[in-house]
Amino acid sequence: MTDEIKALEHNKTWDLAILPPNKTAIGCKWVYRVKFKADGSVERYKARLVAKGYTQQEGLDFFDTYSLVAKMTTVRVLLAIAAAKQWYLHQLDVNNAFLHGDLNGEVYMRLPLGIEVARSVKGIVLSQRKYALYVLKDSGFSGSKPVGFPMESSLKLTANDSSPLLSNPASYRRLIGRLLYLTITRPDLAYAVQALSQFMSNPHSTHLQAAERVLRYIKATPGQGLFLKASSDLHLKAYSDSEWGGCIDTRRSVTGFTVFIRDSLISWKSKKQPIVSRSSAKAEYRALATTTCELQWLVYLLADLNVKHPQPALLLVLDKYLPASKQLNSQSQRAAHKRLEVK
Repeated sequence: MTDEIKALEHNKTWDLAILPPNKTAIGCKWVYRVKFKADGSVERYKARLVAKGYTQQEGLDFFDTYSLVAKMTTVRVLLAIAAAKQWYLHQLDVNNAFLHGDLNGEVYMRLPLGIEVARSVKGIVLSQRKYALYVLKDSGFSGSKPVGFPMESSLKLTANDSSPLLSNPASYRRLIGRLLYLTITRPDLAYAVQALSQFMSNPHSTHLQAAERVLRYIKATPGQGLFLKASSDLHLKAYSDSEWGGCIDTRRSVTGFTVFIRDSLISWKSKKQPIVSRSSAKAEYRALATTTCELQWLVYLLADLNVKHPQPALLLVLDKYLPASKQLNSQSQRAAHKRLEVK
């Protein structure tokens, strides 16, 4: 605790002052942690002084804030390049890193659990096995029956579900937040978590059952992660797809894509499209546009990293209903095979 106070004072984190009129002071509290060595023995005791930012009111005590952080895609690109070129990786830890920035307002952040990294001559493996096991244990699913896939293909979730509302929606939100964090290295969870995250405000028991199925899938695959292969070829390749009218509440389609550097998966997304697509072809083209933007950004990123990329990047889409562009405006020819009503 003494070291924490010294660090706060050394970085001039605060100035002592009299509380001005019409201002509300938020509290603070100490958070303690014991850091262990690999053999289980105590390495040191840690203490952090944190502010109770949850007592502030948006629009009164704070407004929109923004702090630049690295995209996880950027981190995966760097690791993929390091694996491909057999570069050495060095880790740097900055003491009291959050105290070094000059801020116009207060920014509060809770540090997440770490990601496990294993490396060999074949490449780099990223996983969140320890965190996955922690989520299973904390949720009471350590002894659950495993399943082979995270969500049933026939399941259609809706906000107007007939099952009862959850009496404690906070537990559902906490679970979805943890699953979202797991998608950093688990693209196999992306679609299911995207679907479940739509019901954070009013979750029903059906939504919780679907989320619990994801936990049972994680029970079967706790160590699932990413393998960034060592290879001299750094060519970008992407796959694009869409689920036409996937959301039965809004009838909006879902865009899905994956991007690889050679055989290393570095970027993926499963997200509802912003507007309704009146045909499967239009849904596919909107998914292609989103994937193209991601590819172009990655090409620019590689250039900034001084990594030569053979042009052009490869973009693949598999859809037997995708017509020629000239057919999209035709009233007589449509790729749609069922009617969608725009709400």
